[in-house]
Amino acid sequence: MTEGIPQTAEQETIGTKEDKEARAAQEAAGVEQTGVSGRAAPRPQYAGTTDFDNPLRDPRDRRLPRIAGPSGLVIFGVTGDLSRKKLMPAVYDLANRGLLPPGFSLVGFARRDWEDQDFAQVVHDAVREHARTPFREEVWQQLAEGMRFIPGDFDDDTAFKQLRSAVEELDASRGTSGNYAFYLSVPPKFFPKVVEQLKKHKLADAPEGSWRRAVIEKPFGHDLDSACELNAIVHDVFDPEQVFRIDHYLGKETVQNLLALRFANQMFEPIWNRSYVDHVQITMAEDIGIGGRAGYYDGIGAARDVIQNHLLQLMALTAMEEPAAFDAASLLTEKLKVLRAVRLPEDLGRHTVRGQYAAAWQGGAKVRGYLEEEGIDQASSTDTYAAIKLQVDNRRWAGVPFYLRTGKRLGRRVTEIAVVFQRAPHSPFDSTATEELGSNAIVIRVQPDEGMTVRFGSKVPGTSMEIRDVTMDFAYGESFTESSPEAYERLILDVLLGDANLFPRHQEVEESWKILDPIERYWATHGRPAQYVSGSWGPAEADEMLARDGRSWRRP
Repeated sequence: MTEGIPQTAEQETIGTKEDKEARAAQEAAGVEQTGVSGRAAPRPQYAGTTDFDNPLRDPRDRRLPRIAGPSGLVIFGVTGDLSRKKLMPAVYDLANRGLLPPGFSLVGFARRDWEDQDFAQVVHDAVREHARTPFREEVWQQLAEGMRFIPGDFDDDTAFKQLRSAVEELDASRGTSGNYAFYLSVPPKFFPKVVEQLKKHKLADAPEGSWRRAVIEKPFGHDLDSACELNAIVHDVFDPEQVFRIDHYLGKETVQNLLALRFANQMFEPIWNRSYVDHVQITMAEDIGIGGRAGYYDGIGAARDVIQNHLLQLMALTAMEEPAAFDAASLLTEKLKVLRAVRLPEDLGRHTVRGQYAAAWQGGAKVRGYLEEEGIDQASSTDTYAAIKLQVDNRRWAGVPFYLRTGKRLGRRVTEIAVVFQRAPHSPFDSTATEELGSNAIVIRVQPDEGMTVRFGSKVPGTSMEIRDVTMDFAYGESFTESSPEAYERLILDVLLGDANLFPRHQEVEESWKILDPIERYWATHGRPAQYVSGSWGPAEADEMLARDGRSWRRP
């Protein structure tokens, strides 16, 4: 017996040491610890996983990034442009920034006769060409180890059986814990089939303690009835909180900054209402045509493609009241209040405009008109430009018009929200001093130069009193050392984390169709789209629409 230590104390010491060694061996082997009763002791939970909780991690600590727990992503339609140019580079960029777990897995599903290494090469090439962050071989190798490819059609039961086997194999080899998101990067007509196959082969059923999620790209239907039907099919397989509808505009830093601008600053919110705001303009312009998308675009048009989702979402964020908290449920509540308060103009002929781009010289090249594009019917009445006037019938915005416009082959690529203020109620200056003074405005630039501009009047240096518009500019690229991540980076990470703040819910989709459907029905029975010159800012009818209200479109 050791001198100075009673036998019982020595036995206890030895026993404690042996217990610690046994526990360490059990933990190393992944075996649950057992208590005196022989039952498994509860294991702590780790943020984002089902296994462990770091006691030093506090959700309020902003020094550490949000990192996804064990998980995998299955992309249907992985050979498409969206996947190649946006999704796969975004996955690599997340891994490169250390925001994905070491065992993250990426499974591609498409109608190609590829092996896993062929798929890995395609991802490698896409990453090299389109990734935002520098290429690092060690990051790529770790990511490539978890890549699998499943060839097959969406009605191929054998392919879905292979997909299930791949998911189970990755669970074992990569430790994904049964957590998978299924990204439907496919034409909308295939949504029901893919979802039904996931249900049939029990891929939508998550093991105990795990999750399964569905990610759906727009458009969410082509009218209210089809949207409701699609929602019913999807919700029959996945619960509403498991469905993430992608609107990539909501993943842009500037859109999220709109909420910070309004609700984290005292200087803007007091004037963000009908007492000071004259009108709001929301513009999404593209300088390109339809390219090779005739099969998708013809019959859909600009209003269904952009206004129903992107612009109405931007409008809801601009007009909403302060949410009770920054969480999905609170944001949904306030956005729905705005969408349900939207009122259409009584005379849709005077307050809505649709157009088609015509052939012209643009950017030093001769471009074709819409009706001359390959695959477009000469009798097509599909709109490539749409502008509408809406009102929000509530106390904050009563009487303030919201003008929404979108189009292809316009002057430049730009998306912005312009809140234009009323003029000063009284001016002590004579008219010659203020003849070059416009209205004050706050302009949120969503793309391409993310930031914000404040426009106001200032005296021109000199001996006479002359007031002219000047601007103060905030640009993300100049104010922060870190560049803004791509929208799909943020959205894919949020899907893996289960954070639904930036994803429209099915109620918002249906309310948006209720707004657009009457306009589309009116257009279908009243004339043809107006023609506008490629490279211009839309048809003359759109300028006339605002001129009747005594206003004019901003030139972005």
